[in-house]
Amino acid sequence: MADWQKVVRQNLAGLRLDAAEKDEVHAELAAHLEETYESLRAEGLADPEAIRRTLLQVADWRDLQRRIVIAKKTENPMQNRLHQLWIPGFLTLTLSTIFLMTLQKHGYQPRIVSWNGPDTILLYVPWLLSLPLFGGLGAYLSQRAGSSGSRVLLASIFPVLSLAACLFVILPVSFIVDSHVEHRIRMAGFLRAFFEWVLVPGIALLAGGLPVQLFLSRRQSPRQTAIH
Repeated sequence: MADWQKVVRQNLAGLRLDAAEKDEVHAELAAHLEETYESLRAEGLADPEAIRRTLLQVADWRDLQRRIVIAKKTENPMQNRLHQLWIPGFLTLTLSTIFLMTLQKHGYQPRIVSWNGPDTILLYVPWLLSLPLFGGLGAYLSQRAGSSGSRVLLASIFPVLSLAACLFVILPVSFIVDSHVEHRIRMAGFLRAFFEWVLVPGIALLAGGLPVQLFLSRRQSPRQTAIH
């Protein structure tokens, strides 16, 4: 007699759901296969033939896996976004912000880099070096929650998305409040801030998130297992 739990776990190894949902799917499908097997045995079929016919219940494990994930995502899209994007994203944002505040509290000064002649940009180098770790953590948590593709990467770069949103809100407000300041000066300040707080940190976060996303995607790719 086949171990149907083992058969299901092996063939749905790449199922991108959280642990509880994955266990639920495994148990339900294993119970269905075992029920089919027992019915075939009760009809007088030999064990190998009963196993063969039971396995024919699932013609394509890869397609079944895809349909299960789609069905689970359709059940509660808001909850999926919460676990796959917002929680990993806000955790990444919180940890990276706390680390930056810790550096500033201990008196660490940013590195001044000349840019475009007299203009300069400020870079917190230790903070930037830590961002691949935080980006990788965000991608890992998002992937573990059943996410894939762009949502995983969004979770990894979430801190700079929030900073970019703030900058794009501040820019038009500055045109209204500081009307006496030349537009060219305001735009130069905006571009400098965008480079310091969005572009460079975003690249650093992505440097951690992208490899994690690629590694987990390959590791969780569906594996077909033949049962003889």
